Amino acid sequence: MKKVAIQGVSGAFHEIAARQFFEGEEIEILPCITFKDLFKALADDPTLLGIIAIENTIAGSLLQNHNLLKESGCMVVGEHKLRIEHCLVALPGQRLEDIVEVYSHPIALMQCEDFLDNHKHIKAIESEDTALSAKEIADNKITGRAAICSSLAAEKYGLEILAKGIETNKRNFTRFLMIAEPVLAKEMIEGVKLDKGSLVFTLPHEEGSLAKVLSILSFYHVNLTKIQSLPIIGEEWKYQFYINLTFTDYTRYRQSLEAIIPLTKDFQILGEYKEAPTPVD
Repeated sequence: MKKVAIQGVSGAFHEIAARQFFEGEEIEILPCITFKDLFKALADDPTLLGIIAIENTIAGSLLQNHNLLKESGCMVVGEHKLRIEHCLVALPGQRLEDIVEVYSHPIALMQCEDFLDNHKHIKAIESEDTALSAKEIADNKITGRAAICSSLAAEKYGLEILAKGIETNKRNFTRFLMIAEPVLAKEMIEGVKLDKGSLVFTLPHEEGSLAKVLSILSFYHVNLTKIQSLPIIGEEWKYQFYINLTFTDYTRYRQSLEAIIPLTKDFQILGEYKEAPTPVD
């Protein structure tokens, strides 16, 4: 049975994404409080898989996870795109007008801004995790408090859904990466038709350095789907570039990498895997 480390407690969106990624398979979930804890768990147990959120269509990139992935030495072995639907949940018997506080992760609160604006009697309070906010209500039998979380978390902790689909933008998707230590990663992608790669590199402070790289990728018919720049800590005004590429011809994709490597510094392949489709509502 595969064992997958997630950030958050059982019922978190990370668990939903992991179970959908391995649909039809039995998996064991290992909750981790923080993403740093998750990467430490993978370092301690190379048989463990991990799943991390990397970007959201509303909140943007999770910048911390880009650096954690790069420094960990773990490899991306797959991705999953999850439609995020938020619920307002509370102890059974509570009504919406009884709720005076709502706890959730700050990104979840931001994504439900319109709902909260329309219910100004409810004070929004940031917490570490969506599902953990629900668990605390259930464990401590707290009345007058709600959580914003998944319907799975409500089910797991015996809470009642007071309002469903409260996210402001219904086109709310999070992209998750399935990751593993190198030996397990090689096993995971064996036989998979690879069509996507994630890379990171730095560029010299020279005119047109990024343009040269992009021109080469275009020449080899490799599609740049995302580029994210992050500052290099301790090196003022220098940046590392995280890019995602999709391709139909693996050989030409690899030729493109050979062509751009001499133009870059600290080049690293973070993973090669199969692109995930965006769910259809």
